[in-house]
Amino acid sequence: MKNQNVNFPMLLVVIIIGTGLYKDFDFATLTFKRPYLDIVYGISLTAGLYFLFKGKKENE
Repeated sequence: MKNQNVNFPMLLVVIIIGTGLYKDFDFATLTFKRPYLDIVYGISLTAGLYFLFKGKKENE
C-alpha cells in the first residue's frame, strides 16, 4: 500500500467551506440565502479542492 500524505489543514478548510455552502442552500426553493457570499464560498471551495488534489498528485 502506498503512503498517501493528506494535507489536513486544506482538508479542514474544504470541509468547513463545504458545510457552510450546504447550510446556506435552501432545497425547497433551490436558492441560496446570501448569494454573493455563497459565490465567494463556491470559489473558495473550488480552489481548496484543486489544491487538495493537486498536492496528492505531486507526492505520487
